[in-house]
Amino acid sequence: MAILPVAIGLMAVSALVVFWITPRLIKHLKARGLVGKDMNKLGRPEVAEMGGIAVLLGFIAAMLVSIFFHSYLKTPEGLSLVSILGAFLTVAVIGLIGVIDDLIGWKKGIRQWQHALFPLFAALPLMALSIGQTTMGIPLLGDVELGILYSLIIIPIGITCAANASNMLAGLNGLEAGLGAIISATILAIALLSGKTEAAIITASLLGALLAFLYFNWHPARIFPGDSLTLAIGAAVASAVIVGDLEKYGVMLFGLYFIELAIKAKHKFQSQCFGIPQKDGTLKADPRGGSLTQWIMRRGRFTEKQVVIILLAIQAIIALIVLAAFLTNPRGS
Repeated sequence: MAILPVAIGLMAVSALVVFWITPRLIKHLKARGLVGKDMNKLGRPEVAEMGGIAVLLGFIAAMLVSIFFHSYLKTPEGLSLVSILGAFLTVAVIGLIGVIDDLIGWKKGIRQWQHALFPLFAALPLMALSIGQTTMGIPLLGDVELGILYSLIIIPIGITCAANASNMLAGLNGLEAGLGAIISATILAIALLSGKTEAAIITASLLGALLAFLYFNWHPARIFPGDSLTLAIGAAVASAVIVGDLEKYGVMLFGLYFIELAIKAKHKFQSQCFGIPQKDGTLKADPRGGSLTQWIMRRGRFTEKQVVIILLAIQAIIALIVLAAFLTNPRGS
């Protein structure tokens, strides 16, 4: 059975779960006071937090469906159940870490460097199962056989960096889920075209959940993603490119986050992505802050939605460049 119908089905499963859970989750989160202030709006209205729980449940449901179909119906053929289970556990663990961080992290005063190292624990399943090709193409050196170093070094670095990157460019309605959707859709397309079944299943399960969540998270957001989502997006994408041996495309797709990292590093990681809301609905850049979002704000009078659309457009351009790079050398994936 072709993988495309399976991918579409998994997207539908994860999307339906998110559509069903999210309205109920919003109600319960607000009832329990699990809300945050929308810093980009006048009056700073309170919005339900921890929306990543819904996306995680949608992702988990779709992944379980894929495992069921493979175990009992042998569909799709050639699927590596070990790779799927490794990725499943990695995303589930980092999702749990994100939920805990959302609940108690800010109260306990967790330091930024400690927060950055949390995803290392989530990489353990992929490390223990020794998933992925141990040969990597390195510029100027060609293909290098890394052996056990791939599992012990490359996998944890990949999971940790991707999770923290997706958590770095955040804070505007629809931004995190939108960027994640574009990246996962691109990896899904490459996986389908190159026959990387496991990567296709992971990204399809994530993409459906993110698209459904965007319905509730788009401006004006009814629910925030929280660390439970931002960390999970990075971990899921990293898991997909690792099991699908698509690392170079994953690195290219995270180009926007590398720019954000450079800007944040210049400001000693003391700045946020928020703007200062104005009466006309636009956002003014914080003069002390440093972020791609604020760089855009300084280029004109943009609303929050416009800033997000600009960033999503830039990410879409990067995605097209990555797809073009793949299509020029599909066997090099």
